[in-house]
Amino acid sequence: MVKAIHTDKAPQAIGPYSQAIDAGDFVFVSGQIPINPDTGEVVEGIEEQTAQVMKNLQAILTEAELSFSNVVKFTIYITSMEDFAIINEVYAGFLQEPYPARATVEVSKLPKDVRIEMDVVAVKNK
Repeated sequence: MVKAIHTDKAPQAIGPYSQAIDAGDFVFVSGQIPINPDTGEVVEGIEEQTAQVMKNLQAILTEAELSFSNVVKFTIYITSMEDFAIINEVYAGFLQEPYPARATVEVSKLPKDVRIEMDVVAVKNK
C-alpha cells in the first residue's frame, strides 16, 4: 500500500506531487528546494540554501518517523559545480557514518531559480 506523507514543517508541494511517499519498506522524498516553510520565501546564499534543503528533508523524514540515518540515497541537483565544496561541508554536518549513497548533478536551472535541490530514498527498520 502506498501512502502520502505531508507536513507543514516543510514547503508545500508546488505541483501535482506529494512531499513524500511511503511505499512499504521505503520512503521516497520528493525534491526539496530552499524555501523557508514559515515565510514561503527562498533563502539566499548557497550555504543557507543547502541548510534549508536539509532542514526541509529532515522535517519530512521526521513526519515519516525516520531520520537521516534511514536515508540510503541522496540525489543533489546544483546549478554550479563551483558550489560543491560548500554544499558538501553543510551536507556533512547533518549526517553521520555510514554516509548514504549519493549522486550530484549540475543542471542548467531549478524551480524558482534556486541553486540547489535534493531528494532522498529512505529505508525503514535500518
